[in-house]
Amino acid sequence: MKAILYKKTKPNYTLQYTEIAKPIPKPNEVLVKIYCSSINAADYRMFAMGFPPKKKIFGADIAGVVESVGAKVTQFKPGDQVFGDLSNSGFGGFAEYVAVSGSILALKPENISFEEIAAFPLAGITALQALRDKGNVQRKKSVLIDGSSGGVGTFAIQLAKFMGATVTAVSSKRNLEQSRKLGADFVIDYNKDDFTKLGNQYDLILAINGNHSLSEYKKCLTPNGKFVLIGGKLGQIIKALLFVKLMSFGSKKMSVLAAKVNLNDLKVMARLIQNGKIHSVIEKIYPLERTEEAMKYVSQSHASGKIVIKVQ
Repeated sequence: MKAILYKKTKPNYTLQYTEIAKPIPKPNEVLVKIYCSSINAADYRMFAMGFPPKKKIFGADIAGVVESVGAKVTQFKPGDQVFGDLSNSGFGGFAEYVAVSGSILALKPENISFEEIAAFPLAGITALQALRDKGNVQRKKSVLIDGSSGGVGTFAIQLAKFMGATVTAVSSKRNLEQSRKLGADFVIDYNKDDFTKLGNQYDLILAINGNHSLSEYKKCLTPNGKFVLIGGKLGQIIKALLFVKLMSFGSKKMSVLAAKVNLNDLKVMARLIQNGKIHSVIEKIYPLERTEEAMKYVSQSHASGKIVIKVQ
């Protein structure tokens, strides 16, 4: 099969479009013919740091068709259209086939395209768990999303509005209109205004690609507000992991989210998309052989929404 394989060559790391052996499913596994995948921050950050998945194939999100099933698999059959999040299963989405446990896959709703369903698993689940589990978002609460233009941000705007919150989106000027169309009540161009100096406070702040210090974020919380760090530069994440507990003394709470693969959450998000409550924002679709180019594009923070890899 064709796959995008991580190669370590001095002095750089590369992604090579190459031919490798087609996987054979174990008794509890499903062999999926992948139609689409999509790029997440986990992919390009692991690549940039030189930490490839075990099988050296990136790609957490997949959507495709069941090719065959292992002897112990009963919930799927060949021909079923499925999707899933492989971030806890060794990745492997940037390839024509992948063999994974049937327990992490769900049936794809018929009215959702392979491209749209492949764009949401990791980013959508991250947004859902940040708002619902860490943020406990409720109606009429105020939410600020710092870094609202990427995959997680575009889902977070829609989910927060669906939950009844008032949403402020922070992005560059070119993505302000996109945030408005997704439902943001207020938008801030970070090149023009620093929201930490505007005097406003929020019940929840999601920092997806923010560059502010923890103390600046905390200053912008209401007395019982919550802050959730989802992404950012490596140094920022390390500092947050070291200091969030210390800074959570008192009524304002600070936390770091490590999203967890959850099949029920995948199904919840799929129903919301199926019913038209939210949708995947896809900026570009690249063929499999141009995955390295797509990864570079996303890593430079150019993407407005998701970048999809079309395999078949």
